[in-house]
Amino acid sequence: MPIHPLGKDWRQCLHEDRAAFLLADELGFTEAYVGEHTTDAAENITHCISFIAWIAAETKQIKLGTGTVNLPNAHPAAVAAQVAMLDHMLDGRFIFGISPGGLATDAEAFGSLNADRPAMFLEGINQILKIWESEAPYNIKGDFWNITTETQMELEIGQGIMPKPLQRPHPPIVVTAVAPFSKGVTEAAARGWDPISANFLLKKWVKSHWPKYVEGCERVGRRADPANWRVAKSVFVADNLATAKEYAFGPQSPYRYYYSQLLTKMKKHGRANLFKVDQNMHDDEVTLDGVLEDCVIWGTPDKVADDLLALRDEVGDFGTLLYAGKDWTDVELGRNSMIRLAEKTMPIISAAIGNETAAK
Repeated sequence: MPIHPLGKDWRQCLHEDRAAFLLADELGFTEAYVGEHTTDAAENITHCISFIAWIAAETKQIKLGTGTVNLPNAHPAAVAAQVAMLDHMLDGRFIFGISPGGLATDAEAFGSLNADRPAMFLEGINQILKIWESEAPYNIKGDFWNITTETQMELEIGQGIMPKPLQRPHPPIVVTAVAPFSKGVTEAAARGWDPISANFLLKKWVKSHWPKYVEGCERVGRRADPANWRVAKSVFVADNLATAKEYAFGPQSPYRYYYSQLLTKMKKHGRANLFKVDQNMHDDEVTLDGVLEDCVIWGTPDKVADDLLALRDEVGDFGTLLYAGKDWTDVELGRNSMIRLAEKTMPIISAAIGNETAAK
């Protein structure tokens, strides 16, 4: 979810985002996710399924995921059909990320600002899964949507039949965990879904997600495997410390711009607690510099490796580090950060974890 400067040419934003995904594929990144917002000129990918379809054929091995489809904003039948086709287009290299959506202006635009969006989210995913497990004719009733092709179907010519994804019974499902001690993580785990801990959380809140995941897995007799836990972080890697610090914290930093936007949104909607070590702090005590210091991992390849290993020591073992995208304010530095992470930092981390495992 890179946040782009207001006024930056939309085509440039989209093409740079596309280039980041293709570079990730070339570098051997294992997964990549893209979100969506309809009413945000800074977070300006409006439909994540369309964006993935745009880059699908140009990728070779990376799994592509929706991060996320905001289910209350779309009809479940449309999402079910689009995702099924996308899974086939990617030969099964697809991960289905879902959420109720968190942007108030999106909810307002879709007429659901005062609706029970969590209930819409649950009904939406339940109906999508029901479509995929059912055969025509469909008769799926809900509080928000009813889905049927009964009266108009012509099965002998294929009319009235909805498509199923390539991966059966469905693609892997992930949810983004934002709230500390998220109850949603527990419910997701109980349904066989896996969590992504958001990149803008303090480490102590990230750490709180694992016990909630374990709780959900234990409820249904499922093994809680750290390999299924994804932790997103804002990371910047450069060849020297001075460059890294300036690009991560300086006045023109895309990281500073990102967290400035995010902090403004969170304070406006009463969610500044995400950035508070002490929940008794007043919102005014939460500063942008403090958020940057807490949330951004930056430096040379070896420093970043040390900091990421320290993160792992603090929050617990997890299977996938998600590198949170930022605007390519400086294209060379933006690309170089991904390259250095893949080619220099990750080998250090892999060796350290390997030695740790061998020692056990």
